Amino acid sequence: MFPLWKDAAATEPNIRPAFLARLRTDLGIAVSPEDMLAYIAALAAHPAYTAHIQPDLVQPGLRIPITGTAALFEEAAGIGAEIIWLHTYGERFADPANNRPAGPPRAPGGPTIPRGGTIPSEPANFPDKLNYDDTAQRLYVGEGVIDNVSPQVRNFEVSGKNTLDQWFSYRRLDRTRPMIGDRRPPSPLDKIQPDSWPASYTEDLLNLLHVLSRLTALEERQADLLERVCTGPLIDAEILRADGIFDDDSAAVGRLGDDRQVQFLF
Repeated sequence: MFPLWKDAAATEPNIRPAFLARLRTDLGIAVSPEDMLAYIAALAAHPAYTAHIQPDLVQPGLRIPITGTAALFEEAAGIGAEIIWLHTYGERFADPANNRPAGPPRAPGGPTIPRGGTIPSEPANFPDKLNYDDTAQRLYVGEGVIDNVSPQVRNFEVSGKNTLDQWFSYRRLDRTRPMIGDRRPPSPLDKIQPDSWPASYTEDLLNLLHVLSRLTALEERQADLLERVCTGPLIDAEILRADGIFDDDSAAVGRLGDDRQVQFLF
């Protein structure tokens, strides 16, 4: 976890000022800490990124190629702003002028509960299973139904764990976990839960499905962007190191040659 800001007031970025200054000089555009975070999100927060750097993952560490092309950086920052807006459910990077209003995001033509598909609120019908029909693109929550759920949304994973399955496992009727380690019995706290499916669960689930719908829709653009960044001019990390950008925040800011390319280890 790398916080963007060092202080609670969000005034001191957790990015070396000399590095941001160098980017501004070499790209010839304004680059804020938020822009840098959005750039990273656009390039790294999608499956194609992991596939692209798979051989490098033997040695831990986040590897982010930094483009030397201003237009590509600005394109990435724009996509990344939407990604962060989605991941924070509209609490950060809200911008109504760019179709990012404050509040839970919505996907056009996205997940919806059809007539008669309401998830039951009676205790006897508390949902305990998720089922999915990929032909109808329909998600079954117990006896409830949610339409317009794409296979990509149903199969969405983070760190190898299915997001919908993880979400549901903390809200289903039977929340007990397999015994592990010293075979300790389940905690009595597992039994503390609502007697029936709350309306807030349904609202949370719809919010999640809409966010995942928009995230999966961005993945193709992100993959294309990553390819164009990696095959174009890149800012040379070794030159930055030699210039002291990573060692001293007051290091001199110079100009990089367009023909120097290397992956930057952020």
